[in-house]
Amino acid sequence: MALFDLPLDALREYRPDVAEPDDFDAFWEATIAETRAAAWDPRIERVETGLTLVETSDVAFSGFGGDEIRAWWTVPAGVAPRAVIVEFIGYSGGRGLAHEVGSWPLAGCAHLLVDTRGQGWGHWRPGDTPDPHGSGSATPGKMTQGIEDPATYYYRRVYADAVRAVDTARALAGDIPLFVTGGSQGGGITIAAAALADGVAGALPDVPFLCHFARATTITDARPYREIADYLAAHRGRVEQVYRTLSYFDGVNLAKRAGAPTLFSVALMDVICPPSTVFAAFNAWGTEDRAIEVYPFNDHEGGGAFQRRAQLAWVAERLG
Repeated sequence: MALFDLPLDALREYRPDVAEPDDFDAFWEATIAETRAAAWDPRIERVETGLTLVETSDVAFSGFGGDEIRAWWTVPAGVAPRAVIVEFIGYSGGRGLAHEVGSWPLAGCAHLLVDTRGQGWGHWRPGDTPDPHGSGSATPGKMTQGIEDPATYYYRRVYADAVRAVDTARALAGDIPLFVTGGSQGGGITIAAAALADGVAGALPDVPFLCHFARATTITDARPYREIADYLAAHRGRVEQVYRTLSYFDGVNLAKRAGAPTLFSVALMDVICPPSTVFAAFNAWGTEDRAIEVYPFNDHEGGGAFQRRAQLAWVAERLG
């Protein structure tokens, strides 16, 4: 894939005017309050993985509507964790199997790997969390489920689940620094968690999805954004309605409200999450304490292990 978006110099200055509803903050304050009002105490059960350097537990906690959300909680064995990392997952993926331990526990951090409700159909990592809420007419996938109204849109539930994941990790880990991270869809959820949750010490969105919908849905044919275009091709009279709903969930509007330091990543040949949509959120970030790693010749795989090394160094620096 060749470069197809704006030149890098223009991307670094790209600050589009993204529509924002007047009741944006009230909508999210009410959603989070409603979600926390339905909360119940998390359940945690140690599982055997065959690994000796880490300890893993199966966690169930309450998300939007009191729905059960599943996660893996992994800590370094015999060592007090120096931070907690809450990680969200890319589109179609789930939390996978308990022994699939990433680098965060090996770096001395507690790690909460959070299932995304209704997903986990991707062959690369299965999920365990259903989404019990229905939907009107929608295209295959999750991008248009309940899109007629922000109150019923799928990502309202997902973002509320993310806030409760942060609440749960805080309850499990105690008073240590808490960071949020994820790639693609997980990166978009990371932005939402940084904006909506309490006590986030830093955010690491990796090639984030769910940003600048108005541009993303017209600059790329790739899925999952294509699901929205397919929906609008069938429902020709709902363009304004759909974009109004999406404005409540746009990573650009949420990034404005994030108060923690951040390290983003972007790939300039990424057709799934076009670089201008990533820079739109990055440039809108609510603090000046922000940095972005740029991978000029990569598609949606982004920096891969190179980015994880940068993240490990960034978190270590934040921890002093």
